[in-house]
Amino acid sequence: MLAIDYQEQLIPLLKTHFGYDSFRPNQLEVMTDILSKKDVLAIMPTGGGKSLCFQLPALAMNGTTIVISPLIALMKDQVDVLRANGIAAAYYNSSQPQEEQQQVFEDLNTGKLKLFYVAPESIAQFETVFSQITINLIAVDEAHCISSWGHDFRPAYTQLGSLKTKHPQIPIIALTATADKATQDDIAEQLSIQHAERHLASFNRPNLYLDVRPGQDRIKQIFNFLESRSDESGIIYCLSRKNTENLAEKLRNSGYEAQAYHAGMSSELRTEVQEDFINDRIPIVCATIAFGMGIDKSNVRWVIHYNLPKNLEGYYQEIGRAGRDSLPSHTVLFYSYADVVQLRKFISNSENATVQYAKLERMQQFAEALSCRRIALLNYFGEHVTQDCGNCDICTSPPKYFDATVLAQKICSAVARMKGKEPMGMLIDVLRGAQNAQIFEKGLQLIKTYGASKDVSWQDLQQYVIQLLNQGVLEMNFKENSSISLTPLAKEILYNKKPVQLATLSQRENLKVKAKETKSSKKGLFEKLRVLRYQIAKEQGVPAYVVFGDASLKDMEAKKPQSMEEFATISGVGEAKLEKYGEAFLKEIKANSTRSKPKIPTHEFTWNLFKEGFTPLEIANKRELTENTIYSHLLKMHAQGEEIDLHELVPQKELAQIETAKLDLPEAQGLKDYFEYFEQKVPYWKIKIGLYLLDS
Repeated sequence: MLAIDYQEQLIPLLKTHFGYDSFRPNQLEVMTDILSKKDVLAIMPTGGGKSLCFQLPALAMNGTTIVISPLIALMKDQVDVLRANGIAAAYYNSSQPQEEQQQVFEDLNTGKLKLFYVAPESIAQFETVFSQITINLIAVDEAHCISSWGHDFRPAYTQLGSLKTKHPQIPIIALTATADKATQDDIAEQLSIQHAERHLASFNRPNLYLDVRPGQDRIKQIFNFLESRSDESGIIYCLSRKNTENLAEKLRNSGYEAQAYHAGMSSELRTEVQEDFINDRIPIVCATIAFGMGIDKSNVRWVIHYNLPKNLEGYYQEIGRAGRDSLPSHTVLFYSYADVVQLRKFISNSENATVQYAKLERMQQFAEALSCRRIALLNYFGEHVTQDCGNCDICTSPPKYFDATVLAQKICSAVARMKGKEPMGMLIDVLRGAQNAQIFEKGLQLIKTYGASKDVSWQDLQQYVIQLLNQGVLEMNFKENSSISLTPLAKEILYNKKPVQLATLSQRENLKVKAKETKSSKKGLFEKLRVLRYQIAKEQGVPAYVVFGDASLKDMEAKKPQSMEEFATISGVGEAKLEKYGEAFLKEIKANSTRSKPKIPTHEFTWNLFKEGFTPLEIANKRELTENTIYSHLLKMHAQGEEIDLHELVPQKELAQIETAKLDLPEAQGLKDYFEYFEQKVPYWKIKIGLYLLDS
């Protein structure tokens, strides 16, 4: 069965239970493979909709989906959301009362549950039950925990390798937000799903502002940052327990509601702090890295790293706890070399110390970057992009640049001639023509680029190499002695003379960061709806975002629905929530708003922006929709008679290629057949417009 058939099957379930009309990038492809009984490894960003990838197929199949999840809070959080959406789900953990555990066993055994959550430590208790019930899917969430190459290794995860042996016919999906190539391979091997379909969604979270600031006067900088954010939720990550307590106390003394969270606290107190944060009773938590893993709290508006994280995987996952609703959110990283020294001490006694040192070095290089931070972050995860994001401190206050094409060619040439086998130090030594024993032993003094950059100081050359790493020209292979190798972009520079701009190093010390500050307002319909949401959530004993996320409230504020039918069109409103909350929210909307002009159809809204000169990509970002959706809107407007030059979007050469594909695919039943025909290099929207032109 093809993707288009699954889409027709899944979209009604998506709207009924989750209140959405379309999928996020990669979700449908992942679900298609699951429903085709294939094993899957899905790497998707925090807030990218990973959970839906197994929750929705669970509703479409007979039987129960088993979800293996690492934390009680994570399980409870997802089960609360599922139940609020009218879905039968439960979790099991050792802290539950015996009668509650017994009820879970009974519901599981009698097939009442569509989704069952269990920790890896408890999985052995259910082997008998699992052999007696119909299991349709096994989902391993936070799958990076199985790998010692990852950043949150948990020994209990290693026993999951036997699942495929015990249940060979049941598909397994492993999901994580943060896994480099080495970790991905390790996950697949340890779970015995080496032939799993791999889906790597874009790691880009364009709504997050990436901000790195010097580590001086951190407290003062934090107070300045919070001045306009008194009613927003946020997390401050600290390296030590002492720092969390001291910082929380200073915030409380200055009138902010804040609490510390760390492993030295009793489990009861940790649970209390976490519940207070999730339920909006405490807006600020000062925590060590253990806090927040996998929690779906959608209205975290900012994340601050008081200290440097030990690797980019951890940093990416932690900033991902902000803006899960896709609304604008701010992240701040304080950087000082003292943090690097302390982290190196922590690493010295750990397993895989060499790899961890190398990852810390890449984290340090990111903090010192003089080019777009989002490019550096995405390239680290193997997503090679070159266009500046416009939403980080470097983009909003850029340093000066110079033409470094020749220098980059020399560096890339040296890497190529050393076959990508040498680490950064050796690369720099060779470029500077150093005369040391290692170079002579390996015969590297004989390569053509030996001494090619001897006029550049060692420290400056190191910074230029780091910039090329951050720009995705070079990459570091942690499992191979942190050797430096070339990316496809490097080959463009070497063979096609692609120009390269590098930042002038004299700007390094004086770089001033201009932070994007956002102001909160306690006026308007959104705030009224927020208060109502909090009251309902308090009465029901669930977190506020379980009722509705901020994105849903923003949609209500924009559309101002006046009937239950109109309320059903709000993003995130499914049948269960429409029935539970529709009347209360409609009453509040009617009491606090006057009906404005009728809402124009979404495709006409896109058309108006297009006529104003916005590009499809700019419209997609502005409207928080996919590019495919925007192009579908334009196609619809063309079909309605509007003058749009579709040949400008799909030039004649590409149209001819699509025509050839059409001849080669006489039995094609959907766009995916064409997408795979073009080896996934031609986007869906272009194929769709091309076929439209050929048929018109």
